[in-house]
Amino acid sequence: MRLPKTHNPLQFCMRSDCVEAGCDEAGRGCLAGPVFAAAVILPSGFRCDELNDSKQLSEKDRSRLRTVIEHHALCYAVEMCSPEEIDEINILWASVKAMHKALAKLTVRPEHILVDGNRFRPFEDIPHTLVVKGDGKYMSIAAASVLAKTYRDEYMQKLHERLPVYDWARNKGYPTKSHREAIKKYGITEYHRKSFNLVERQLEIDW
Repeated sequence: MRLPKTHNPLQFCMRSDCVEAGCDEAGRGCLAGPVFAAAVILPSGFRCDELNDSKQLSEKDRSRLRTVIEHHALCYAVEMCSPEEIDEINILWASVKAMHKALAKLTVRPEHILVDGNRFRPFEDIPHTLVVKGDGKYMSIAAASVLAKTYRDEYMQKLHERLPVYDWARNKGYPTKSHREAIKKYGITEYHRKSFNLVERQLEIDW
């Protein structure tokens, strides 16, 4: 893929003196399905100018880049928190919990963690840095963004095959008009987040 000339390649890392993991989540604003998070450690010298925030990529490019990331990463892990966990502890802390689960699954222990966003809880005794819109700034966060998004989309595709009336293959659980209309017509499922406002417009979550 040839990128526009205006694209600024992402920085490889924030700290070159240590092993750094990038973390990001997918599905925070959805009405249904889990929130997914990924943690990725890329090898020194890794370069992929096509890599970017997953929201800026097409589905086809995300799928192709996922293969590149999984092949070249020193290690990676993808985890999730269920709708029940989201309802119990809220979407913010469920997102952080999913990141912690992913970090715990890494086969290489990071010495520094880069986190997309502005809220996090310390993971073990490892220092971390919060980076607002970090998935458009650092390769490891962008890689985590791509993995979290593609794994979650796959999961929602499988749910769609069970419950096609909610059109999750297309909306992936986000609050589209068709999704809300299906909720009004068919009710909610075990996969819906009961603590969310499922019919009215979803309120912005304050991070």
